[in-house]
Order: sequence, then structure tokens, then C-alpha cells
Amino acid sequence: MKSPDLPLVSFRLDGQDVQALQGETILQAAERVGVEIPRLCFTQGMRADGNCRACVVEIAGERVLAPSCCRIVTPGMEVQARSERALKSQKMVLELLLADVPARGFKWNDGAGPSTGSGRTDSSLLRTPASSVRAEPVEAQSAGQSLEAGPSTGSGRTDPSLLPPGQHGELSAWAARLGVQPRPALKALERTQPAPDLSHPAMAVNLDACIQCTRCVRACREVQVNDVIGFAGRGAEARIVFDLEDPMGASTCVACGECVQACPTGALMPKTLLGSQQVDREVASVCPFCGVGCQISYKVRDEKIVAVDGRDGPANHGRLCVKGRFGWDYAHHPQRLTVPLIRREGVPKDPYALPPAGPDALAATFREASWDEALDFAAGRLKALRDTHGARALAGFGSAKGTNEEAYLFQKLVRTGFGSNNVDHCTRLCHASSVAALLEGVGSGAVSNPVADVAEAELVLVIGANPTSNHPVAATWMKNAARAGTKIVLADPRVTDLGRHAWRTLQFRADTDVALLNAMIHTVIAEGLADQAFIEARASNFEALKASVAAFTPEAMEPVCGVPAATIREVARAFAAARSAMILWGMGVSQHVHGTDNARCLIALCAVTGQIGKPGSGLHPLRGQNNVQGASDAGLIPMMLPNYQRVDNAAARTWFQDFWGTTLDPEPGYTVVEIMDKALAPDADPHKVRGMYVQGENPAMSDPDLNHAREALAALEHLVVQDIFMTETAWLADVVLPATAWPEKTGTVTNTDRTVQLGRQAIEPPGDARPDLWLIQQVARRMGLAWHYEGEHAGVAAVYEEMRQAMHGAIAGIGWERLQREGSVTYPCLAEDDPGQPIVFTDRFPTEDGRVRLVPTQLVPADERPDPDYPLVLITGRQLEHWHTGSMTRRSFVLDAIEPVPTVALNGRELARRGLVAGQPATVQSRRGEVRCHVRRDDGTPDGAVFMAFAYAEAAANLLTNAALDPFGKIPEFKYCAVRLLP
Repeated sequence: MKSPDLPLVSFRLDGQDVQALQGETILQAAERVGVEIPRLCFTQGMRADGNCRACVVEIAGERVLAPSCCRIVTPGMEVQARSERALKSQKMVLELLLADVPARGFKWNDGAGPSTGSGRTDSSLLRTPASSVRAEPVEAQSAGQSLEAGPSTGSGRTDPSLLPPGQHGELSAWAARLGVQPRPALKALERTQPAPDLSHPAMAVNLDACIQCTRCVRACREVQVNDVIGFAGRGAEARIVFDLEDPMGASTCVACGECVQACPTGALMPKTLLGSQQVDREVASVCPFCGVGCQISYKVRDEKIVAVDGRDGPANHGRLCVKGRFGWDYAHHPQRLTVPLIRREGVPKDPYALPPAGPDALAATFREASWDEALDFAAGRLKALRDTHGARALAGFGSAKGTNEEAYLFQKLVRTGFGSNNVDHCTRLCHASSVAALLEGVGSGAVSNPVADVAEAELVLVIGANPTSNHPVAATWMKNAARAGTKIVLADPRVTDLGRHAWRTLQFRADTDVALLNAMIHTVIAEGLADQAFIEARASNFEALKASVAAFTPEAMEPVCGVPAATIREVARAFAAARSAMILWGMGVSQHVHGTDNARCLIALCAVTGQIGKPGSGLHPLRGQNNVQGASDAGLIPMMLPNYQRVDNAAARTWFQDFWGTTLDPEPGYTVVEIMDKALAPDADPHKVRGMYVQGENPAMSDPDLNHAREALAALEHLVVQDIFMTETAWLADVVLPATAWPEKTGTVTNTDRTVQLGRQAIEPPGDARPDLWLIQQVARRMGLAWHYEGEHAGVAAVYEEMRQAMHGAIAGIGWERLQREGSVTYPCLAEDDPGQPIVFTDRFPTEDGRVRLVPTQLVPADERPDPDYPLVLITGRQLEHWHTGSMTRRSFVLDAIEPVPTVALNGRELARRGLVAGQPATVQSRRGEVRCHVRRDDGTPDGAVFMAFAYAEAAANLLTNAALDPFGKIPEFKYCAVRLLP
């Protein structure tokens, strides 16, 4: 709906004077003033198509009826939506469509809300008393309203007065509203009904219920821009097809499910709801996977999640990817931990063994314990090690998969209970170098503007990121922008799916980011394209930068990075000349020994061109997990207190000592990799790490050089692991505490856009599993901390409000009650009436002098280079269907069915050189280990390189990777090591 500050247009609707917003359609204006007009092909969030003709209205002076969904209101227009002629046509359309669908429907057999596109439901569908709906009140959604099961309105809120429609969803609902009775078609005129297509693991295709509204086509091609669903044939032969009329399961469908969410009749639908969409309640929450932070609605029946829909959140506006829509069933997996476990006496820890699948082998290693025994044992041994060997003998790994409240309490426990700053989490393995460069250069580790701001950009540089796999919903905004004319530049050693939408592709050699970026900066400065006004007013150290890039001419860097000099110059000129230009990057930039230098170059490129601090311009490191941003904000890093205040800053430390009522360690703690090294240190080392508490992390799969990491975990005198599955890390524990999955908890997370969002508990945890927040508090109390956080959900509101005080410079205006009411608010937000600031650095940078600091860089080679023995470069990363270490996604039926086995990808030329064929098994070896997996052909992978995902325990890519660290961000070099490939 258009903004209310737009000019108003006066017209008459059904004899009444009505005012429409400028550019508004008749249908939109009518709906806003409460006049119901049926519609089937139209849905909010998609381009109006006007093909179903159910929404026709009569316009004075016009011979034919007009579709109201795509007719713009003009001044003085006289419209009749309920005239005899308009109603007769509307009813006829509905009657004809009903006659053409099967007598038995698929989507709405026994009552559930009618869904429109993007998870939204028309508020104008048939109404009846709410008592006829099987429902219970559920959590308030983004506007804080009390909801009941059933259809949701366009704002993501459900209207409890909507009638569960008939067998064919919105078609049946509108027919009932207008009093249209279905009539059977004449036998001679009946069409031949297509056979069901059940080839896809997640979705069923029943095109006998298709009314050819093309909402699925628009959802696939225009919203998600996946270009899989099309329209084939003419007249009576017209039909929906997937690719070249392939079965859905054999097509290039990426299972985002946007078509299912858009379909009004059940022709496309999730298999989990075949036969019934009746649910007991819907609960508003946030997706538990990547950092985009999509808002979702859990559909719960018989205390189990049966489906997920997208909600109209600020980051997704109803869109989801395959993980968000179909990856929820891990929470119900039979391998969930349900009782506390203590390692049996005398059972050694084998760092080279994987967790067993069966309960018998598990019982041979661990015994069940009561909560009091397990917690006393967990905390008691940690306390004894601290008291015997000193504060540095303990360390903690928190989780970016949990809530802000958990992250805050966990780091507080380590700092005030353990007595040191030895606390870290997976951001060390993802974006530590990006954060180091951002804090140094712009004074903040947060993004400058949201992903969706690409719509305002004239040029977008995506470097070292694969958003179509790692941030799929964010990628849709980039693809939408490309279709609208934005120039997408993809810079990466691998040409990924985003490449087909790119204006230019810079396929540089792995490890040569600095060469490419400095050549671009050189071009900008040497050709007089720098924004001198911005530099003089808002940047420092420009002359040093200018001198450092003088030798980085594109011609000199072409043989280094492999990108033609002319292309480097062309892209640099376009970036500098663009009205607005934005950079998004991923772990391909950060996970190098020169990762901080890579990010420094990106900051410098934005600064010298003045491309920051305005819409469509700025810096955005895409966060990998759902709460990497929030966990870092909350202080879950060894050198920073909450809100990025350094532990060695006396003033900041004094404030927290007063706030927490205890003395704090003035020395930065050890990072993830350093903690592993210290766990293997000799006993004489006074800083040897002897005990650890790991909450929701899996370093036995995520750390580099896994043999080393697993040996370190096994060497610990006491390891406490808090998780939902027997992960590879939990298998090496002394005590395992069963915790809660994301749908089982209430708390906040902060997405990659700096938006704090509230997730709500949808189901109860299994067995005797307990909330993570409760567990952290129980350990703290047993270590002597007098913590008392009162309230439901283990005192989550009280913890949040304490965290808000600790982060007063960022979220002071985002109170718990406001979050319950609004669902999401972007920081910085300093007052209750502050709407939040999606775009920052508009006037000054949060540095001491208010300027961005430009830091010169030079070429630094990878720690380990290919040689005749190990001639290939290994690049690791994520894939679309699986996430992080796979502990959740590989326990999801749909996700594991789509990608069940580990693979190593290389291009066709490398396959031919090595005598391999796609599909055959092969061994990948590095100097640290080897794995066996299947070969996959991917022509986007460059010559001399292979790619592996790190989600597969049976072929763990990090057995191969190098633990060499960036000296600034202390991040390992996951993106470059030497390997060889053997049949």
C-alpha cells in the first residue's frame, strides 16, 4: 500500500465519495475503505496480472468491465463494484472456475485459513463467528495483537472471524461469499485431469486444481527470480510447467516454496499438509538459520510443527528459502537429547570417533543423570579447576544460534564467574576480520545499511559471497534490483548462480582480493574519480592510502588476480560514477590470513568514492548465522564487552564492574583457535585451558584442522556441552546438558540488518530438556553467582532489560514491551519514540574524530600454497540446503533428501585432466587429513580449485583446512589451502 503522505485522488465508489492514494488501484482503494471485491490472480506483494477477471468492476462511460486489480484510480472516476452487471460477471467467473476443478480438493479439505501470496490472506474473505474455527489464542505477532489459528491478513496478522473456506481455498471462499454454488461440468466438456506429481520431497503438485491464475509463475519468476515455473500451451492445452515440463523433483527448483505460499487453490502445496491444513495455532517467530532474519509463522497441530509460512517482516516481506520453509522438523527428530548425561567412569574420549547413531552405543559411553547431579557435576568441576589453576584455566564458547539474552548471560558468566575473558563464538570463524577492520576504520562492527537497500543502488558489488545459497532471501532483493536496472558486479573465484544476473563478473584468482581491490582504488584516484569533498570532510589518512596504491595499476595486477585490466577499470569507473553504490561481502573476503586487509580495501573503496552514509550506498558484511550480529553486540567475544567496548579500556571496564558488582579481567581473552592451542599446552603452562563450557557450538566440526581441534577437546580435564543433539563436540564431553531448539524458546535475535527481532516459543521441549537461559543461570548459581532473573521463559524479559542497559548506546529505545508490540526494531534506537536507523554514518562516523580511517594494505600471500604434491586449492563454504555444521539441517527430512551426501565440486576441465567423472567417489587430501566423497561437476569453480561444503560429519571439510590465523581478526584461513584429489 502506498504511503499515506502521497497526494489523494477523489472518485466515487458504489455511489460514495472516496479518496484514493496517488497511484492506487481500484481494488486497493476499495479494500482500504472496506468494499470487498473478489480476486484470485491478485495478491499483495506481486505485480497485478488481471487474468482471472474475478475482480471486474463497472466504470462509468466505459463499454467493457475493467479488472480492478490493475486499473489505477483517476480523478472523478465513477466505479461500481456491486452493480448488477459487475456482480453477474464476478459470479460467472467463480462458477466457471469451480466447474473446472475436481470435486475433491487438496488444500482446504477440513478447514484452515485461506492464504494469499507471501503468506498473507485477504481480509475480505467470507466471515463467520470465530466459534466455528478450531483454534486457540497464540502469541501476538508484529503489531502485538492476539491471534487465533486460521488465515492471516496482509500485515501478517490473523483475523479470527474469517471462515475456514471450502475445498479449493480462496476460490471456494469467494464463491461462498457471493453465493455461487458449484455446478458439475458436462461430461462431454470435462478436461482430462493431469496426474499428480509427487516427485519432490517437500511439495505436491496437483494441477487438476490449477485455475491458471499464474501467481506461482510470478512468485517464481518475479519475486524469487528462480525462473523455474512457466506457462506452456495455448487454449485448452495451457498448463503450468517446471523447466522443460520436467517433474518438479527433477527440475531446477530450489524449493523456496514461494509458489506454494502463493497458490490459492492447493494445486501446489507442502506434503506435510496434504489432506488437511487444520492447525491448532500459529505462532509468530523468526527463522533460526542464516543472518537475513526472515519472520515466520509456525503452524502447530497436536503440539508439533507441521508447516511454516513466511510473514511480512522487514527483511523478507513473506519470502522464505528452502531451509526456512521446510527445515523445521529437526526439532522433532528422534535423536534429540532429552535427559542429562554424564560420561561413564573409565570410558576414554576418542577424538577420531564420530557419535553413534544407536542408543546402545550411546548408553555405553554416557549414563543418565538427574538435573541436580548433572548441574552440580558440571559447575562443580569447573569451579574446582578455576580455584586450583586460576581463571585462565577455563574458557567458554557461546552460540550465534541462540538468543541475545543467552549470549549476554553466557559472556557475563565467563567474565564474572570464570574470571577471565576467554569467551568466543563462531563469529571468530566467520567475520572476525571484517569486524576488526570496521571497528578500526568506521568505529562500528555493524552494517551501514540493510540488504534491501540494494533497491536504491545504481551498482552493487557482491564479493566473496554466494547469497543465492547462503542468504537466499537476501539474494532475491539483489535479483529484483538487477531486473529493475541495478548493475550487479559479482567478484569471486567461483562464478555462482548470481552470475547470471550480473552486469560484470570478476572471477579473480583465489587469494588475490587485495590485488583486485587496490587496483580499483588506484583507478579511482589516478583517473580523478575520487570524491574529494567527502574525503576532505569525512576521511583521514588519504595521502598514505594514495601512496600505497600507486603501484597497484590494473595492468600490474592483471597477471596477479587474473582479471583483465580493462575490466577492472570499467568496474572501478562505474562504482565511482554511480549515483549510489553498495558493497556486500561474505566469508570469501574474511576467511583469509589477509581477511582484515581485504575488508580494509572495501572500506577504502567506499570512502574514496563517497559511497557511504546515504540510501543505496555503504558496507554490508552478510552475517552467516541467525544471531552472529546479536551475539557479537552482546559481548560474546574475548576482547570486547557488550556493545564493542574493549576489555582493556579502563573506563568501560570500570562501568561494567560497577554494573555487575565484581572485578573484571583487564586482559583480552583467547580466541577460538587460541583456546584449542592452550588446551594442548603442557601442564607447566600457567595459561593452559583445562575446562570448557560449550553452549550450542560444535567446534569439533567447525574449527580448522579438526584433528587438532578434536584432540584439544579430548584433552580437556572437564568439558560441559549444552546442546540439542549428540554433536561431534558433545561426544567428547564429560557432561551433556539437553537444551531447547529454536522453536522451543522465547527471546530476541539481531539480524544482519541490525534489526532486533522477537522469536516466540511455539512448542514444548521434548522429555526433560530445559531452556538454555535457565541452564546458564543454574551453572552460574552453582559457581557462586547470586543471579535471580524472575519471570516466564527463565526470566528472558529481565535479562533483556539488563542487556539493554549494558548496550544503552545501541538499543536504549527498544524495550521489551515495545518488542512484544512491534516485533522488530532496527538499532541504533535511543528512545522509545525513535523508529530506529536503518542507514547510519550519514553525518559522521563513530570514531574519535568522526572520520573514516583509511588503512593502506599490501599483498600478503596465503599461508599454504599449492605445489606439485598438493596442486589444487580447496575453497570451503555452505550450500543452499545445509547450514553450518549440519547438526540441524541434516536432521531435516526434506533438506537431507535433497542433498544427502557430501560432494567435492570442480569444473569439467579439471574432471577431464584427472580422469574423473561426475558422481564417482574420490579422496580429497591435504597435509592434515583426508576425506572421501562424491565428485560433482560445477563449471563455476575455477581451474586449479575444488569446493566443499563443511556440513558433513562423514566427510568433514575442516579435517583438511589450515588453522593459520589473520593477525588482526584471529580468524582461520578456511578459504585457501593446498589439496590433491585421488580416485
